[in-house]
Amino acid sequence: MTKIGVLGANGRMGRVLIDACYRHTDVALGFASVRSGSSLIGIDAGELAGVAKQYITVCDTQQQPTGIADVIIDFTLPQALQSNIKWCVENKKAMVIGTTGLSAVELSIIDQAAKLIPIVFAANYSVGVNLLLSLVRQTSAVMGKDADIEIVEAHHRFKKDAPSGTAVAIGEVIADELGRDLSKCAVYGRQGDTGERDQQSIGFCTIRAGDIVGEHTAIFATIGERIELTHKASSRLTFANGALTAAIWLKDKPAGLYSMQQVLNLQ
Repeated sequence: MTKIGVLGANGRMGRVLIDACYRHTDVALGFASVRSGSSLIGIDAGELAGVAKQYITVCDTQQQPTGIADVIIDFTLPQALQSNIKWCVENKKAMVIGTTGLSAVELSIIDQAAKLIPIVFAANYSVGVNLLLSLVRQTSAVMGKDADIEIVEAHHRFKKDAPSGTAVAIGEVIADELGRDLSKCAVYGRQGDTGERDQQSIGFCTIRAGDIVGEHTAIFATIGERIELTHKASSRLTFANGALTAAIWLKDKPAGLYSMQQVLNLQ
């Protein structure tokens, strides 16, 4: 049995992670924490998530217990990442990180921490999305050099970063396979007289609307035909269950930075 510590328990993913722990037969909720000063400190974690009572009290992030969780799952915000990683390193806890919209500095913090503790870091923990990444790489290898490539993503109105971390991950896989530098060939939206399309570019289109959980499409179009690879998520439990799969896999691993592709044996 793998015991899970959930950070940011009051967030959308935090609540779903508690729900997923309740449903899963191979994990148990060790603790659930929220930021200091929150009015939710002291309530039952199950009640917070809208599931059966867990008899685990939501705690202050600065007073998290150290002995009752094997793996810490962090789907919080970029500004909380450094302190969360610091706590995990100090307490020798493995981490599953799903926070998106990270800067180069924050990515470097993850790289450095992975020398001391095991970390799974992924833009998306859905099994289907990670299979999509493998199919995108295969398609890039076969027809990417001749195709116009566009990535379309859609999420709910509350998502703060754009394009999504998953869309960027798709772009990075394509660019890597084709030997391109995504920072130089990415085009984020178009307006006005843009001229003819540069065939070496990788385009991104972002949609933010309503309660869309997450949709991603990679388009490979040549003159006469096109392939569209699409993944649509209808529930955040998809991501939570993937994160728990990663946590179970990570529990006894040595220090290092691991991907969801490795967790699923797709790499």
